[in-house]
Amino acid sequence: MSEAARKLDYETIWGGEDELSVLTFNLNGETFAIEAIVVQEILDLLPETRVPGSKSFVSSVINFRGKVIPLADIRLAFGMDATETTIDSRIIVIELDLDDEATLIGIRTDKVNEVTTLPKLASEPPPSIGMRWRADYINCLVKRGGEFIIVPNLHAIFSSQNDRTGTAQAPN
Repeated sequence: MSEAARKLDYETIWGGEDELSVLTFNLNGETFAIEAIVVQEILDLLPETRVPGSKSFVSSVINFRGKVIPLADIRLAFGMDATETTIDSRIIVIELDLDDEATLIGIRTDKVNEVTTLPKLASEPPPSIGMRWRADYINCLVKRGGEFIIVPNLHAIFSSQNDRTGTAQAPN
C-alpha cells in the first residue's frame, strides 16, 4: 500500500472528528480497538460449527439470533498464534459493509475491555517499515498511557480474505 493510500485510510477513520468512539479488546496481549458504531453485540462464547474446507481465518460459524454468521479469528490475519479460550474470551459481533452488502461477522477475542474515546491528536498512521504486521491492516496506532492501541482496518482484513468464490484466504 502506498504512503498516500495509507494516509487516506488514516484520515477516513476519523471522519473529520477529533475523537473516535471505540470498543477496546485484547488479542495475544495486544490492545485493539474497533469503532463502536459497527459493534452489534458482545457475546459469551457460543457453540461453533466447523466449516469443512474453509481457511483458518474464518473456519467456523455461529448462530447469532437465528442467523448463521462467520466467526473470525483476526489474530491469524495478523500472523499471531491461535490461543486457547479462557473465562474472559468473548465474541464481538460487528456489521461491515462488504461488497455493498451489510455483513454480520463474529470476532473472537481474548477479553473485551471498555467503550472509550480515542483522541486523534494521540494517533498516527502505521509506519511503512518496522511493523511486524501488514501496515494496510492497521488504520492507526493511538498512544494511551504507556501503550499503543491498534485500530485495525477491518475492511482491508475481511476484503483481502475473500477470493472470487467467496471463500476465505489465508493472509500472505
